[in-house]
Amino acid sequence: MKAAAFVYPWDVNGDPGAPARIAGLGVEQVTLAAAYHSTRALTPRHPRHRIVTAEHAAVLYPPGDRWTGRALRPRSAGHWAPGDAHGEAARALADAGLAVHTWVVLAHNSRLGTDHPDTSVVNAYGDRYPWAPCIAQPGTRAYLVDLAAEAAVRPGARGTELESLGWYGLAHLHAHDKISGVPLGEAGEYLMSLCFCPFCRTGYGEQGLDAEELASAVRAALEPLWRGATADRGLPVVADLLGEQRAAAVRAWRDTAARTLQEEAVAAVRAAAPAGFQVLLHADPVPEHCGANAGVDPAHILSVADGVVVPCTGGTDLLAPFAAHARERTVLAANFGIVTGMGGSPRTLAADAARAKSAGATELRLYHAGLASDEDLAAVREALAAR
Repeated sequence: MKAAAFVYPWDVNGDPGAPARIAGLGVEQVTLAAAYHSTRALTPRHPRHRIVTAEHAAVLYPPGDRWTGRALRPRSAGHWAPGDAHGEAARALADAGLAVHTWVVLAHNSRLGTDHPDTSVVNAYGDRYPWAPCIAQPGTRAYLVDLAAEAAVRPGARGTELESLGWYGLAHLHAHDKISGVPLGEAGEYLMSLCFCPFCRTGYGEQGLDAEELASAVRAALEPLWRGATADRGLPVVADLLGEQRAAAVRAWRDTAARTLQEEAVAAVRAAAPAGFQVLLHADPVPEHCGANAGVDPAHILSVADGVVVPCTGGTDLLAPFAAHARERTVLAANFGIVTGMGGSPRTLAADAARAKSAGATELRLYHAGLASDEDLAAVREALAAR
């Protein structure tokens, strides 16, 4: 199976040895960040720095003229990725013989929510999630579609991987995060991720729901969790908590918003890209799930995109629903963590890859070549050499 490693531009730029070191892992491709959220990242081998702090979500190249005069527009990166950082890194990696695909983070942007609070998801209690743009709002959708097209189709790129192209919700690796004191379970996290911004309230009305009654029902369903009821009976319990008709109407509103956004974004990328340009989504086969791996209907998304990148560090079970709908050229990329300190397991990569292949995976993704220790990278080289 072809293997690709995730990389940031700051892992490469200023480090002449980085391209050859990454190619030396045995990967054929890199997925290089072109639009990314705020982060603090380790660079354990860089000759000039050890910690990079990306202070806000940004594009890692100079944004184009399409954003002139628009209220919602991407921010340029600061000192952590100045100028055309993506282009500089892409050229160096290509010179080392690696195919470069872009890595584009979309509906995950704390700076957008800070600068434009009305764009954010609002939960049933009225709390805003500034990291989570509401993907049902027309202005936000137009921003995300244009960002996808511009950030995906960078010079020299052969394809793209679109992350968080769907609903984002409560779950978020936030600075100094302190929300895990009460275990919510799958159903609770879903209910805490439902959006009640003015636009979504109108959308619920179009589905025959009274938005305030729905919000009250959501709060009532969550109340036992705040009082210590910790049993997690999974997503099916949502229909019991809200009522089947109400739960189905909520799903209909949210699924339509996500599906149409995914269709529009992929179409915009393809319209801007050369022939043969590959478009993949980071995806989860459970439509109710929110986050970087957007919850999707496998049959639908594989009719829209060329394939998916599926999180597999916790096991390969999520591959099967996609494999059931795969076509001859469908890409099913199994994404494994290779950073031991972040829960990855590079020493079991060979066995994990074999299991993924048996489950239908056609490619591997390795997270993350810039963050991993030397020992982790040595284990990756050994595993890939054994393919």
